[in-house]
Amino acid sequence: MNRFLPDRFTQLLIGTVLLATLFPATGSFEHFMHLASNAAISLLFFLHGAKLSREAALSGLKQPRLHLLTLGSTFILFPLLGLALKSVVPDLLTPQLWMGVLFVCTLSSTVQSSIGFTSIARGNVPAAICGATASNLLGIVITPLLVTLLLHRHHEANGLSQVLSILLQLLLPFVLGNLMRRWIGEWINRHKVIVNVVDRGGILLSVYAAFSVAVAQGVWHLFPPGQLALLVLVNAVLLGAVLLITTFGARALKMPRGDEIVLVFCGSKKSLASGIPIASVLFAGSGAAVVLLPIMLFHQMQLMLCAVLARRYAAQLDGVEAAEAADAAEVAEVAAAGKAGAPLATSR
Repeated sequence: MNRFLPDRFTQLLIGTVLLATLFPATGSFEHFMHLASNAAISLLFFLHGAKLSREAALSGLKQPRLHLLTLGSTFILFPLLGLALKSVVPDLLTPQLWMGVLFVCTLSSTVQSSIGFTSIARGNVPAAICGATASNLLGIVITPLLVTLLLHRHHEANGLSQVLSILLQLLLPFVLGNLMRRWIGEWINRHKVIVNVVDRGGILLSVYAAFSVAVAQGVWHLFPPGQLALLVLVNAVLLGAVLLITTFGARALKMPRGDEIVLVFCGSKKSLASGIPIASVLFAGSGAAVVLLPIMLFHQMQLMLCAVLARRYAAQLDGVEAAEAADAAEVAEVAAAGKAGAPLATSR
């Protein structure tokens, strides 16, 4: 049952939302939390840049078709499916929640979980590292552009200034961290717990800051009863459709098993770590919290379902290897028996 229960981080996210609902940051403390969350997210991207091995990331560039398919799933397939769902059942969710669902569709892939699930499933890990990293870096620019195209946010603020703000907060720290890798990379790899604390801490600070503003503006009054259940249903349809399309698409293209795993796991993920800071820049006030609800739910759903799929891929490979080992043992046994019987046949 543990695989179907919220993981520890999701429990912390729920607790953070409840904390912001009961004790929202106000006044000068709200301003401080906003600055602290921005600083934590920038530090997070700096550390991710510092721990990224350029050699490992570049080793997967030999497979351009795989990476183009993965990026196409992330930045083309997802938005098209989101728009199709909204056009088919426009009244299923409130306009604010549909905005959040479409925002999920514009986000980049995750890094850690995409690589982790690919490793568990025994897929092409170097290609997963390259694909997930490229998706994250490209998403810093592509996500704001897709939001402008899909949600028409350019009327509410200067789109260019928003993109520049995101580049300064996310891409610049990442590049600086990677440039300093030769001096601090080894130390960071020895102290991975620090990166984990900054990773989760930065996200939790950003969620608390966003929901504090939203609670003050009455965000919970925006959702009629049953809307969250319908949001889970929409997320499930979206995630299930992408997983089916990437799985059977890879098999139709006769892709190797390891590459199929990369396409399935890297092409179906959406990054909460990237989504939160981008939402805080693109959506003001309660809007940030509204668009964060779908990605917070999607985050947990993708972890639960992909954990099951990764174990199934690994079990299938174990079964194939066991069958091959049994066949090899049988052949060896027959060969040994033949050699043992040869002298007897000669003596006769």
